[in-house]
Amino acid sequence: MSDNIQKMSDDTQVAMPIRNIISIVAGVAVATWAYSGVIERLNRIETTQAITATEIESNTEFRIRWPRGEMGSLPADSRQDMMIEAMQREMESMMEEIEENDSWIDDFKPPEDVREAVADVREIKIRLRLLEAQLEDLKSQRRGD
Repeated sequence: MSDNIQKMSDDTQVAMPIRNIISIVAGVAVATWAYSGVIERLNRIETTQAITATEIESNTEFRIRWPRGEMGSLPADSRQDMMIEAMQREMESMMEEIEENDSWIDDFKPPEDVREAVADVREIKIRLRLLEAQLEDLKSQRRGD
């Protein structure tokens, strides 16, 4: 046997059935295909994870910076802010005008006949309450008898 080993070289021929060679080649092909599939799946998972991490970081940054106004504002927000400011200026000018011209409100007194009517109504209300109280007293006395 030591003679056979010494005679082995890169020119040594090996006799092997063709079905074994085909099986080996098919096995290597299947193993290569499976390895490529696993590597491709890992690459896809890593890419998805990297994209998700970037989106989470962007979302966190947006969630913190947007309310502070560090990331700008929407055109609708700017337009609403301008409208609110215009309305505030208009309200201020209206309040100034009202305060300047409210002396008539402070000095207002209803006409004499209106004041008399109000006094009469108050007196009528008082009399009505007295009459209602007397009626209740009479009813309770009648029930008690």
